[in-house]
Amino acid sequence: MIDDIAFWFGYLTNGKHLTWYASFQFTIFAALMGGTLAVVFGLAGATMKNSRFFPLRLLGTIYSSIVRGVPDVLFFLFFPLAFEQGVEWLISTQVCSPAAIAAQTAAWPPCKEANWFLGTTEYLILASVSLGLVYGAFASNVIHGALRSVPAGQLEAARAYGMSPRQVLWRIHIRQMWVYALPGLSNVWMLIIKATSLLSLLQIADIVLWADRLGAPNFLPAVGLVHEDWRWRYYLVLFVFYILVTWLSERAFEAIMRRAGRGMLSEART
Repeated sequence: MIDDIAFWFGYLTNGKHLTWYASFQFTIFAALMGGTLAVVFGLAGATMKNSRFFPLRLLGTIYSSIVRGVPDVLFFLFFPLAFEQGVEWLISTQVCSPAAIAAQTAAWPPCKEANWFLGTTEYLILASVSLGLVYGAFASNVIHGALRSVPAGQLEAARAYGMSPRQVLWRIHIRQMWVYALPGLSNVWMLIIKATSLLSLLQIADIVLWADRLGAPNFLPAVGLVHEDWRWRYYLVLFVFYILVTWLSERAFEAIMRRAGRGMLSEART
């Protein structure tokens, strides 16, 4: 019994497992930053779709329609790669001489001096921006619909009281918009949480990648087979983790919706 406890304690606290536990911060960071950016891009997209100027309305419609139609995985891979190579091309225009370009044997970058080495931090930021762009398109539709759901009579009453267009927008329109938008935004947040499992596609040693590595059959020459294929056990831990995050998110959104609905008409909350 004591030997079993010592084995599991040593096994679950070795360096690789401690790194796995630390990698949970990548998932949480990507979800929070991606969710924040999704709201920012969603507000920008909805504002453009509600604009009086046709070019802005067209741009907002194109953003929300095209991005929503592209598979998440494809955009998740395309944007960081395109951004990385775009930066390398920009650097190459400043540092690459014709001789260095001619001496370069690889197809990319144009010269060795233009090579931009990205680490986990940079890839994590790019991944968060990708999540924000993709799910910001969904959020823009949610916010656009919520803005149109605010009763026009309340906006007219605010103008009749002498409020400026800016005051009507921020104190009445956007203030009441959140009551209608939060249920839809909660669904967008759940999608973002699920999409954080794609971080390993960008060379980020996240919880999914480490679960696959740690769960694979482990053989050490000194002791032989440490364990067989245990990946399903590690995936079960991730399953419980995502369920817990989902449950906590639902409770948080319920509290936010109650807060946002204070002082509002009861029909505006139903």
